[in-house]
Amino acid sequence: MRLEITPDILRQIHRHGEAAYPEEGAGLLLGKSQGTTQQIQAILDLPNTREDQARHNRYLLSAEDYLQAEVEADRLGLDVLGVFHSHPDHPNQPSEFDREWAWPSFCYIITSVWSGRAIESRAWRLAEDRQAFVEERLMVRDMEKE
Repeated sequence: MRLEITPDILRQIHRHGEAAYPEEGAGLLLGKSQGTTQQIQAILDLPNTREDQARHNRYLLSAEDYLQAEVEADRLGLDVLGVFHSHPDHPNQPSEFDREWAWPSFCYIITSVWSGRAIESRAWRLAEDRQAFVEERLMVRDMEKE
């Protein structure tokens, strides 16, 4: 699977992670699937509702957050494709906690935010057997100019 995202949307994800620092920031990815490609066309920034003492290395999106994303995606003619979140002062690789809570059908964009600055994002998908994440190709390109 290949994940396509515009530079502007990736900047929005980075700004969200920087604003949430030193806590994890998170939100949902909205877009369209076309064959083996998913195009991220919008994001929904969401608050991290995890208890205060755990927000530095955990995020929580509520059922209400997901419902809000479904309504917004429907309004835009899109689908909820996955989750983005930041790892403050840690690599942009899924943690064991991420694996335990992930859904195999979703894509996950994880951004490393070091000392308050977003460094790099990578895309992942949980394998169907739920044992590990598989890195996906993250293509940053301006889809509107094509």
